[in-house]
Formats: sequence, structure tokens, C-alpha cells
Amino acid sequence: MQASLAQTKKTVARVATLALLLYGFLVGLDLMGIAFKLFGGDFAETLITTTANPFVGLFVGILATSLMQSSSTTTSITVTLVASGSLTIEGAIPIIMGANIGTSVTNTVVSLAHVTRREEFRRAFAGATVHDFFNWFAVLILFPVEYFTGYLARISRLVTSGLEGVGGIELFNPLKAAVRPTAQLLSGLTGESAIWTLIIGLALLMLSLKLLVDFLRVVMSERAEQVLHRTLFRSSSAAIVAGMLMTVMVQSSSITTSAIVPLVGAGIVTLEQLFPFTVGANVGTTITAMLAALSTGSPAAVAVAFSHLIFNLSGTLIIYVPPMMRRIPLALAAALGRLGSRNRVLAGVYIIVVFYGIPLLLLFISGAFSGE
Repeated sequence: MQASLAQTKKTVARVATLALLLYGFLVGLDLMGIAFKLFGGDFAETLITTTANPFVGLFVGILATSLMQSSSTTTSITVTLVASGSLTIEGAIPIIMGANIGTSVTNTVVSLAHVTRREEFRRAFAGATVHDFFNWFAVLILFPVEYFTGYLARISRLVTSGLEGVGGIELFNPLKAAVRPTAQLLSGLTGESAIWTLIIGLALLMLSLKLLVDFLRVVMSERAEQVLHRTLFRSSSAAIVAGMLMTVMVQSSSITTSAIVPLVGAGIVTLEQLFPFTVGANVGTTITAMLAALSTGSPAAVAVAFSHLIFNLSGTLIIYVPPMMRRIPLALAAALGRLGSRNRVLAGVYIIVVFYGIPLLLLFISGAFSGE
């Protein structure tokens, strides 16, 4: 009886510790989002409203989402602008595509928490960047198709043609309700300073992740790993469904994919198991734009939201379903993980260049900031 009681207390303590570490991780993540909004929220919205052509729109989507650390925010702003008539469906779709790429910056930043342990970082960085490669390939394939045929806009209009007047649907986000007050309190203590909010967010994120990985390494017994592999990751289809449902519940693919990166770093989940989970998260994240669109009651806005869903489903069918195509992002991510583990400065350079440097450079070249 005493042994059973002691085991129960131990289990409760472990669950409480895990919940606390996850809460710290989520608060850190939310603080980073708040900080980037303080840095550039208005800037990002201005970017979206000044898109002049599809190529500009694509890189606007990448940059705006990288700044705000949330594709949900970018897509929600975009569908709202479409509903107001400030942006056309054709102008919104490239922004949605860019948002898909920009959203993967968060889990790539999260992987940096493992940078002090070479082998762990190799796995975590590869796990984070497989999301990057999947989204880049989806855009490289589907952007030209959309540019020349407009298939996303056409299908989306067709699907939403009977939804005139539908609206008013909202979904409660329990994680945001639990995390946001603490994040806002901490940001308020800095006087809503963007730089200090970012520093605190990064520090809390890194500390929580380090403690979380250490905790998982100690607690995750072989039996627990087997249970995990028999449930969420028992098959590719199960992992896709798990990623999709978890993202629908929290309304953020950044949170779901970032939460799995420490498991990959610790060697509990493999890169091959993570990939379908990421694909499912990509599909699940479309729910936020859909809800934002439905709340406007605008068929055009709903069409844009549907285009996001169709884009992610198309990417899944083209890149993930065929085994030969699936191996390309996996191989590139594994190679980048090895390269990053040998020269860890390159990981930081990769994030800065891919998510901020290239989009900014191309936007300046295109004249997006000069009104040309």
C-alpha cells in the first residue's frame, strides 16, 4: 500500500514537473511572439497591404510571419483584408504560401536550445528544418502552377460559392487563455520593451527546453517510449492525424512542431516519425484562417482560407505521399543537421539569412519599400 502511494506521488510529481516545464516553454514562445509584434506588428500589416505582385506577396508572407512568429496571425490579417476589399484573392494566396514558410522559423529557433550538445543538436536541427524543406518545396512546385493557372483561386471560389452569409464561428484556444496572461504580465514588467521581452522570452524558452530535455531523458523509460511509438507515432497516418488534431486544438503549428523538437533532440522520436507529424500540423494550422474568414461572413475571405487548406493538402499529396519525393526533404534536413552540428554558427546564419535576409533583400530589390 505504501509502495503504491509512493509511486502515485512520484507520478503526480513527474506530471506536475512536466506541466510546469511545458508551461514555461509556451510562455517563452508567446513572449517571443509578443516581442516581434512590438518590434514589427504594424510593419508586418503594412507589408501585407502594399503587395504589388505575386512574387512580392510571397516574400511578404515569409517576412511578416517570421517577424510575428505566427502564420495564424499573418493569415488572419490577410483574410480580414480580403474581406474588407483591401486585397484580392489572387493577391492573398502568395502571402498565404509565404506564411507557410515563415511559420517554420519558430521550431528552427527552438532547435538552437540544443546547440551545446553536438549529437543532440544534429537531430534537433534536422527535425526542425525538415519542416522548412517541405514548405519550400511545396511553394517551389505550387507557386508557378498557381501563377500560370490560378488553380487555387478557382477551386477555392468554387468550394465557397454556396457559403454566402456564413459567419460568426469562433474556437476557444485553451493554451492561449492559460499562457497569454503570464506572458503579458512579464512583458508589462519590462514596460512592453520589445528587446527585453524578447530577451526574457528567449531565456525562458532556452531554460525550459534544456530542463525539459533533461527531464525527458531521465523519465522516458523504454516502456514509455514504446507507448509513445504505439500511439502518436505508430504509423505515418497516425502521426499526420495527431499533428493535425493537436494543431487544431492549440491553433498554432509553431507550438505543436516546436514541442516535438526536444523529443527529436533527445532521440525519443526519429526524423522519419516527425515528418508526417509536421505534415499534419501544416494542414491543422489552416483552421485559424478558416475561423477568421467565417467570422467575417465574406465569401472572398472564406475562399482565401480554403486556398490555404487546398495548398497544404496539395503539398502533402505531391511531396509526402510519393515515397521518392518524401525522401528529398528528409535527406536535405539530415544533411543540414550534420552540417549545422559541425559548424553551429551556421545554424544561426541559416535562420537570419533564410527567414529575414533573403525576403528583405528581395523586397528592397522589387521596390516594395520605395513605392515603385
